[in-house]
Amino acid sequence: MSDISETARRWHDMGGDPAGEINFDEHDFALWEKRVDALMILGSARGHFTVDGLRRALEDMGPEAFETMSYYERWIASVNQNLIEAGVYSLEELAAKMEEVQARGDTYGAAQDV
Repeated sequence: MSDISETARRWHDMGGDPAGEINFDEHDFALWEKRVDALMILGSARGHFTVDGLRRALEDMGPEAFETMSYYERWIASVNQNLIEAGVYSLEELAAKMEEVQARGDTYGAAQDV
């Protein structure tokens, strides 16, 4: 059995590293964050991806994603990658839907005018 040196650790392996203060205050989640959580549960239940598939996509994002994206931004990117890989929708279909949603406006009120 070979020893794994410190240099063999991948960027996402933070176990044992100093993490700083932990904020234990309760907080509410934004609606979009709750929706990401729901998509993870529903997509997994329908067999579109597994926890391992989600983790692989997260780890493939690279260290910049962990420095610049929030927790739920990374998770929705992972869910999206897995859904595309599963053939649930294509990049072209996603782009068309994003254009449609963007045309609705920035607020719920603006969306009602479309």
